[in-house]
Amino acid sequence: MTTHSSFQRIGLFIRKDDPVMENAVEQVNEFLASRGLSVVCNESLAFLPSLNVVSISAFPEHCDLTIAIGGDGTLLSVSRELSGTDMPVVGINVGRLGFLADVTLSNLTHELDAILCGHYRDDSRFLLKTVINGDDATSSIAMNDVVIHSYENLHMIEFETHINGRFLNSQRADGLVISTPTGSTAYAMSAGGPILDVDLDVVVLASVCPHTLSNRPLVISADNKLDITLSDNNITTAMVSCDGRPGRVLQPGDTVRIEKHSKRTRLLHLEDHDHYSILRAKLNWGKKLT
Repeated sequence: MTTHSSFQRIGLFIRKDDPVMENAVEQVNEFLASRGLSVVCNESLAFLPSLNVVSISAFPEHCDLTIAIGGDGTLLSVSRELSGTDMPVVGINVGRLGFLADVTLSNLTHELDAILCGHYRDDSRFLLKTVINGDDATSSIAMNDVVIHSYENLHMIEFETHINGRFLNSQRADGLVISTPTGSTAYAMSAGGPILDVDLDVVVLASVCPHTLSNRPLVISADNKLDITLSDNNITTAMVSCDGRPGRVLQPGDTVRIEKHSKRTRLLHLEDHDHYSILRAKLNWGKKLT
């Protein structure tokens, strides 16, 4: 918990394709203006032409705090962009209840004011880095997960997995999800993987529709280096994607190295943020019996 605040310059991060964005941005901007704070945005907005525009890469120079308006996807985007800068990020959830963005428009005045006054919890999350065939020019960052999957067809892909150079297995499947604890409630969970406590320093490997029914999710230390190699006999085009974004096409024999990134991302939550209560609400878990 922090008891003071130096957030005087605020950067708003949005994705303009969100249909409910206009009302949300106007509400947030009006509230920040009432506090006498300096505000910039990463996009030019026709409905707020006076709002100064600054590229997200320049936020660390111009801002003390970034507010991501949208949902978890928006927060993932800005967290990747600002990773390693120590720039704190707050998520304002405009749609459904999110795992990451926990400030709501309905309680904006109370919740955002508390954070601006220094009443928040600091949350550091690690990221994953991928590199194809050792070429750093192909590197990408993921906060949720890295997925190696079939591309433009319904055929399985064949691949081998090595951990720190040691052979783990060879398998045929629709794909493989390598997830951080942050992403364990996303694609990995849909693939049968476990829900990980967000404070754990581990990743989970969850196969997507594996051909071998004995294949099960595996949890390993996040400090391990993973190498996923497509079989030379693979006849199916594959792709590696980070956080669900369009990725890079892989050829037979290609190897994807996945390891913990040297940079982290910094999130701010409300003081009473309770990840377990969010899990209960999102996953419709039963309430305590009385």
